Order: sequence, then structure tokens, then C-alpha cells
Amino acid sequence: MRLRFLFAYAAAGLATLAMPTIVMAHTKVVASTPAQGATVAKPKLIKLTFSEALLPPTVATSVVMTAMPGVKYHGEMVIRNFTTSWSDGNKTLTLMLRQPLRAGTYDVRWQAAGADGHRMKGAISFTVS
Repeated sequence: MRLRFLFAYAAAGLATLAMPTIVMAHTKVVASTPAQGATVAKPKLIKLTFSEALLPPTVATSVVMTAMPGVKYHGEMVIRNFTTSWSDGNKTLTLMLRQPLRAGTYDVRWQAAGADGHRMKGAISFTVS
């Protein structure tokens, strides 16, 4: 009888320790096109695939040019000429650019709230040759 209670307490303790890991599983990008750190030629499409389904109204994205080759520029230029669509049960966000990106370095910055309600943010960086 004592042994059974000991096992029950041990199981409850392990479940309590595992809870923070489950709760801390926040939204993140698990795949992107272009891939993080990639060098690509004039993309017209950017895809972000998230670790969980998102509610589209909670998602904010921006495409930011952070550096142009051969130009000393202090600041950033935000690219505004794209439309968005969702697929894969609201796990994949596609940005369709109206014109291909010029040569330079870009960040795709995002903010989103997942099922747990926590707002997360991140960025994918790539270079256009």
C-alpha cells in the first residue's frame, strides 16, 4: 500500500516538472523559403511555416532591407509591396511580392500569438544576389 502511494506521488511530481516544458512550447518558425542565411536570386515569394496554427489577425509581418551592396546606409527600408495568404491549416504564411527583391540583405520579421496566447516574435534573414 505504501509503495503504491510512493509511486503515485512520484508520478504527480514528474507530471508537475514536465508541465513548464509543455506550456513553454511557444510559436516559432520551423521552415522558411528562402531559408535562414540563404543567398538567393530575386525572389518573388517568401514562405514562413510555423510550429503551430495561428490566428491570421494576430500575425504581423514585415520585409525589411537591412543593407544594399556597395551603399553605406544607416537605417532600414521597409518593403510594402506584397500580399499575404495562409495555407496548411494556418501554419504557413506566404508573402507574394509584386516585384522581385533587389540585391541586398533582408530580414522578414514576424510577430504572432499561438494557441497559448503568448505573443512571440522573430526574424528570418537572407541575402539576394
